[in-house]
Amino acid sequence: MSSISKNLLSQLTSEEAVGPFVTFMLNTHVSHQEVEKDQLMLKNFAKEAKKRFEKRYPDEKFAPFQEKIDRLLTDLSFWRSPTASVAIILTKDETYIHRLSIEVDDQYYVADLPYLLAIIKNAQFNYNYLLLALNRDSMKLYQMKNKQLSEVTLPEEAPTDATKALGDELADKSRVNTSGAGSADGLSFHGMSPKDEEVEVDWLNYYQAVDNFLRGLANPEQLPLYLFALPENQSQFKKVAKINYYSDKAAISASPANLSIKDIELGALKLSDELAELETTSYQKLTDKKFNDQLVDIDLAAKDARISHLFIATSNLIPGFGDDPDTEYDRRQVLNQIAELVISGGGQVFVLDQKAIPDEKSLLAILRY
Repeated sequence: MSSISKNLLSQLTSEEAVGPFVTFMLNTHVSHQEVEKDQLMLKNFAKEAKKRFEKRYPDEKFAPFQEKIDRLLTDLSFWRSPTASVAIILTKDETYIHRLSIEVDDQYYVADLPYLLAIIKNAQFNYNYLLLALNRDSMKLYQMKNKQLSEVTLPEEAPTDATKALGDELADKSRVNTSGAGSADGLSFHGMSPKDEEVEVDWLNYYQAVDNFLRGLANPEQLPLYLFALPENQSQFKKVAKINYYSDKAAISASPANLSIKDIELGALKLSDELAELETTSYQKLTDKKFNDQLVDIDLAAKDARISHLFIATSNLIPGFGDDPDTEYDRRQVLNQIAELVISGGGQVFVLDQKAIPDEKSLLAILRY
């Protein structure tokens, strides 16, 4: 789960976040005509939300919520985001905006709790990381965030190519042992020609320069670093890498040379799929522990803070309020309340396609005891 999503969920489930809450979930667009439709949808949802709010909270005033909604309606920059959807969560004092990379059911909620399930679903398999596009003698750095890739602007001194990084040390004959073995900072090469040794030394020296640079690069979120590189370049980089956030559990085994950022992004999405598969596989072991798969039992366990992992299949999130909308019974709201209890109790919540849930159950809670 991305740090942004974690921080937001932590805020929304903390004691400081006091309801009632009004939540809007909207798919968003960028064309002028579609933006106008999005604005109209929010305006209409706000009217309905006001009716429901006044019915549920007769002693509260809707005016502070309406003021925030009106500001959003006239904020053109708010409506020009390229993300797929947005969660708008309001209290009388606060406005929380969370951009999503998934499509949602256009909907609104008025409740004691914010609607969390779409935020949780958006965070599943939504990996934020650094991607090092590494060739034998050049590099570029990218960041994946909310399923969108962007190139990282590096400082002038960055070792973007071997000539810049090594300068006069490039192909330095004095570093080659002509007796048939070469070395570079403790790494030896045997049975190679002097020319091959020069190439090997330059190769490793360049990767050490890249490693040194990345170790000094600010990474406040401690995003993991993965490689987009040919297998032989991955192997060489592993020999010298000392970056504590570098991970070799997944990689793109191809050459990034001469690729456009769109091509790099396609490779990055495949890497994200690989990470998702690894994560899904790890879930399967959880059923070795005690678990519940019935809503009534899960509800009781959540209230007792006994759930370490809660899995909710997306098939549970069916729009609508049943035969009597005025009762406001909505299975999503019931699951939302349970999810809030699990998060507040220190557990984790996952909203996934059923095939990704252990034993392909539609609802599953792993118990602490």
